[in-house]
Amino acid sequence: MRLFAILLCASCYVSAATYYITIAGLGGEPEFEQRFTTTANEIDKLLKASSGGARVETLTGPAATKAKLTEIVGSIAKAATAQDSLVLILVGHGTFDGAEYKFNLPGPDLSAEDLAMILDKVPGQQLVVNATSCSGGMVAALKRPGRAIITSTKSGTEKNATVFARYFAEALRDPATDADKNEAITALEAYRYANEKTIRFYDTQKRIATEHAQIEDTGKGEPVRDPSAENGQGLLAAKIVLLRLGSAQKAAATPEKRKLLERKETLEQDIASLKYQRAAMDSEQYRKKLSELLLDLARTQAEIDK
Repeated sequence: MRLFAILLCASCYVSAATYYITIAGLGGEPEFEQRFTTTANEIDKLLKASSGGARVETLTGPAATKAKLTEIVGSIAKAATAQDSLVLILVGHGTFDGAEYKFNLPGPDLSAEDLAMILDKVPGQQLVVNATSCSGGMVAALKRPGRAIITSTKSGTEKNATVFARYFAEALRDPATDADKNEAITALEAYRYANEKTIRFYDTQKRIATEHAQIEDTGKGEPVRDPSAENGQGLLAAKIVLLRLGSAQKAAATPEKRKLLERKETLEQDIASLKYQRAAMDSEQYRKKLSELLLDLARTQAEIDK
């Protein structure tokens, strides 16, 4: 009966959609222009190949404008539901004048306030990965519950070109990013991978680091470099699946398996949430709830494996 209940739940489950937008801004110089475009196109290719059911839009060159981004986000706002996710990745140069962050684009630049205004119209959970210089200067304007924010710099005053974008793209193609080996790369795993690689880059080059990546996903806290249950950061990012690998990728290609796969990922997210709450729970209550979730997870995985 228990197994039948799981299957019944999965059959009634409405598959959630994920919308991806990657935009490469102005380079200023041919070297940066090529780097930004190459990174954006690589991310586009990886997402299209690995994310079953995803809607992927990528803007580069003259098409990467504020108007076009606003148009795409507007169309997503009309189609998306509260169960869906939006992932926006910004690659390029940013500026900060001490008060306002702007993403450099062909035509009018995109300010953090502009971006917040158009994103606020989209239902569901969101992830904004801003891999530009000065990107830390946009957190205050974008911060809200239900939105995870990753920036390549800790403030608007870190103005040098960043390498974080390169390693974030690398995170999407390297199976090592999947730290828990569940064949799904989450936003939190990609952040940790890219952050560690960025730190190693400056250490290896014996250079003073001019960028310090950070994450904020509670909507009310301060960004941190090392998200954990102790500081309360990282839980939403751990729930946002960027792409799937191996058998999970194959399962996502069929509607029936995809429902079970999403059920599995929801259970894994529930387990992660429970671990965040452990310190505030009675130990017996914690063990009981964890056992229930693990049992459901095992049964769901068995159905996926059939």
